[in-house]
This record gives sequence, structure tokens and C-alpha cells, in this order.
Amino acid sequence: MGLCGSSERKSKSSIRRGRHPKYASKGGEDISKESRKIPSATVHSEGVILKSPNLKRFCFSELEAATGYFSPGNLLGHGGFGLVYKGWIDKYSLTASSPEMGMDIAVKMLRKKSSQGQKEWLTEIKYLGQLHHPNLVKLIGYCIEDDERLLVYEFMPNGSLENHIVRRSSFFQPLSWHLRMKIALGAAKGLAFLHEAQVIYRDFKTSNILLDANYNAKLADFGFAKDGPTDDRSHLSASILGTYGYLAPEYVNKGRLTTKVDVYSFGVVLLEMISGRSAIEDYRPSEEQNLVEWAKPYLSRKREVFLVFDDYIEGENALSGALKAAELAVQCLSTEPRLRPSMKEVVEALEQLYYSS
Repeated sequence: MGLCGSSERKSKSSIRRGRHPKYASKGGEDISKESRKIPSATVHSEGVILKSPNLKRFCFSELEAATGYFSPGNLLGHGGFGLVYKGWIDKYSLTASSPEMGMDIAVKMLRKKSSQGQKEWLTEIKYLGQLHHPNLVKLIGYCIEDDERLLVYEFMPNGSLENHIVRRSSFFQPLSWHLRMKIALGAAKGLAFLHEAQVIYRDFKTSNILLDANYNAKLADFGFAKDGPTDDRSHLSASILGTYGYLAPEYVNKGRLTTKVDVYSFGVVLLEMISGRSAIEDYRPSEEQNLVEWAKPYLSRKREVFLVFDDYIEGENALSGALKAAELAVQCLSTEPRLRPSMKEVVEALEQLYYSS
């Protein structure tokens, strides 16, 4: 395994309590009740990477060339993890190319001296380097050179679902009901695939659902992903990581982690897609800031459920579909984990909604 003309060095790990990165745009506040020390960075990195032989190892100089030396004009987003840039590489050789000739990529650069970021960088390689599905964003490769840590992904031209839900600018047009159901179904399939592989995603939210040119949904940001319980255990006892507004109550209150935590988060996202509102909106009156708390009473009253619907959901067919989607969201948001459907069941329900939309 080449070192791109430079020696790797071990970095000291430290505990950092705080915020999880936003991949491309800001959403609710991320919370972390506990962080843990990581092993020696280089030794741990090599072990994880050896299990992902299909990933390309980029030299830092290659990614400098691919991104125009990390030009501010190519900056896509930033967060606690670091910065994300747009770049271009040749489709076949995967070497740096020009915007005119190359394939679009997204390059995520780890903020230096970040022990939490280093752990998430490794987790991302662990899962996206070994799990492949049409509804998971493709990890092309990585760079580990001196204290530089970068990840290279396929570029998603339609950004995140979050941008389309909150419609931050005229660039992001309101989504039709048909497109909303297409995106919901794709995201559900990605989550169901992870659960079949015994992986708990743990950070399902609109900013982590990226959209390709055809609005196919792909899950991104696997820094909080975790292997599910084994040996007949019903759940894991885990650190509280994730984003406020999307976390299941049993996870927040007791640290009980199962795949049903992801199902709850899916219910929040589905509710966002139905309402056109974000999970947390601090600018609203206090009783309306938390979407789930505000919407749940209306969802249980047939004559008032329409008060939750986005104004852009129009037409008898779309409204009928929104009613059924709202019922599914209520099931996913049950305070009792055992009453929530599995993601396989969610996929089956959404397939009916999508094909009838």
C-alpha cells in the first residue's frame, strides 16, 4: 500500500464532546452525550482499510488537482467533520481531470486534530467500503497522508432532501407528491438494506439523504453507524449520538439502541416530507418548534390532519396518498418500539403509495 511519497504518522487521540458534522447543509442541532477514545489512528486505519480493497487510495496531491487546490469556488458545504469540495476525476483511471472532461466527485476533508472526526472517517470506510446498494452513496476512495484524512464520493447534483424540504432558495423547487414518494421509497430501501446487514444507521435525517440527477435517494454520512445486537440480545446500550428532533425516546432516555430507532427517525423524515417543515424550527412559537410534538395531535384527527399537509401537495390523488403516508408516519413514530413497523414493512407500504401516485 503506497504512501504517496510521504510517511504516515500516528496521531494522539482525544475525547471531544459535541457536534456531529452536517454533510452539506444545516439542520437540527446534533447532540452527543458521550465520546470514547479511539485507538492509534494509523494502526486502526490500516486494519479497516484492508477490509475495503475495492476503494482507491488517492494521494493528497491528486485531490488538490481534482478540486482546483481546494478552491473556495468548489466548496459544497462544511460541518464539524470538516469541509466538502466538488472535484473532477477521469471516469476510468480515477486520476485528476478537468470539469469539461472529468466525472464529478465530492471530496470530504477531515478537520485536523479531530479525534471524533477520525473515528467517523474510519466508520465511513468500514461501512461504505464494504456495503453496496443503489440507495447508498458510493464511496470511491480515500486519502490518508501525514495528518490528512479525506473521503471521495460520487457527486449528487440535486443536493440533500433537506434543501428541497425547506426550499432555501429558488434553485430548489417544491417537490411533486410523486417525487416525494420516490425519494421516501428509495431512502427506505437503503435503510432496510442496512438493517438486513445488521447495521443500525443512527443518523437518518433529511440532510443525510442525497439526490442524484434523477432524484434517486442515497443515504450518506455513516459516521454514527453501528453493528446491531448479536447473541440474541434485544438491544445495545449505546452512547447518545444523532440529531435532536430525529431521535427515538427510548434511545434518548435509556440509551437503548435497535433498528427501531432508525424506524422512528424515518417517521420524522416522512412527516417532514408530508408537511414541508423541518424537524426543528426555532423561529416558530414554542409549541410549534418540534414538528413531531406539534403534528401528532392533528394526525390522530381525520378532520384536522390536513392542517399538517404542505400547501404544495395538490390534487385528489396526492391528498389521498398523503393521508396514507401520514398513517404510516404515525406508526413509525410510536413511543413503543415494538409497535413500529420494520423497514421491510415500510418499504412495502411505500411501494403501494409510490405506484399509485
